[in-house]
Amino acid sequence: MRKLIALGCLSYLVIGLAHVVGGSVMEQMLDKYGLSYDDGGQWMMNQFFGFLVGVLLSPFITSKLGKRGGVLLSLGLLTLGEAAYSLTPHSWGLMLFIALFAGFGFGMTESVIGAMVIDLAEESGKANAMTKLETFFGIGAFLMPTMASILIRYDVWQLSFPILSALAGITFILWMTISFGPIDDKIGFHARGKKASAEREAGEPRPQGWFGYKRASIPFLLLSALFFFLYVGVEMSFSNYLPSIMIERSGMSEANAPSSLSLFWGTMILGRLFAGRLADRVGYIRYLFVAIAGACVVILAMGAVGQLSGMMVLVGLSGLFFSGVFGIALVFANGLIPGMTERTTSLLVACGGIGGAIFPKLTGWMMDNYGADRTVWILGAFLIAMFVVLLAMLALGRKQQTAAA
Repeated sequence: MRKLIALGCLSYLVIGLAHVVGGSVMEQMLDKYGLSYDDGGQWMMNQFFGFLVGVLLSPFITSKLGKRGGVLLSLGLLTLGEAAYSLTPHSWGLMLFIALFAGFGFGMTESVIGAMVIDLAEESGKANAMTKLETFFGIGAFLMPTMASILIRYDVWQLSFPILSALAGITFILWMTISFGPIDDKIGFHARGKKASAEREAGEPRPQGWFGYKRASIPFLLLSALFFFLYVGVEMSFSNYLPSIMIERSGMSEANAPSSLSLFWGTMILGRLFAGRLADRVGYIRYLFVAIAGACVVILAMGAVGQLSGMMVLVGLSGLFFSGVFGIALVFANGLIPGMTERTTSLLVACGGIGGAIFPKLTGWMMDNYGADRTVWILGAFLIAMFVVLLAMLALGRKQQTAAA
């Protein structure tokens, strides 16, 4: 299992790099092709569409190819997609087409590996294992802008894509060749082996309901989907527009504003180092309650505080509170809907991806029309709505746990 988690961490590092490589070299790409920000937004939207399709199709594909086969397919597409980017074709239409496959690759990789770790990790260590993956995702998202800025300085920004392609290719080879010992049969290339089928037949029959879910699980599933939609949307909006918010609200210079984003991701990574162990110790319900409540307080305080030093402290705290929410909430939701790990993980990650696409667009509109002051308060309102959804989730979760006991 240690090998699986270690290789999963490397894979999530690659995914983190892939998520932000487009934004890191966006200006240079648009200059090269003589295009507008609207065209750049279409490029990112195509990647998102590929991401969404990859996430939603991952349960079906792994049912045919097995978990390892699904990971190899997705990493292979990511490797080829980034390699095609590195050729910087003259046709922008071809770049938009390639974006679909690149997005499919990192979307499916994230979903399949996340579901695999949640499914196979020991019950007491699921949160810790998942937050390890999320830590390396954060490291990738943190490193790519720094690496890209160095390459841009030397006017070789195109190397961002072949470097990422090479890392994805190395990860692909490791997934193909490494043996994971006793769990090889569970993640092998077979679709649903005889052993897995026998184990499922020996257990409880699959419930008849909405897409295989028990009817009693549907309210909790829908609340979880709404929670992930709001959480990823708010987090992506906050992080993407944080430098602009700092410039408008605290008078921070344009040259120094990106440091606020580095602080956010730095404390995010730091928090993820401890979030899993903390959640396993205090319980998922208590952890999520404190984390989202703390995030609400921090974002609302940012609406009231305008001094640079105070806002930088709040930025650091926001990274700590946000750090473990995604992974812990994913483990918590899967724990209350047993036997549906792959489907639940893909559904919730997809809902988060939709929020991550819609909310930044909405936030950009709010920044243009209302300014940073009101935008921060509106993001705080969305966080409060998310906290209300979480309370409903936790109440249903306690009810289901009590009924199961």
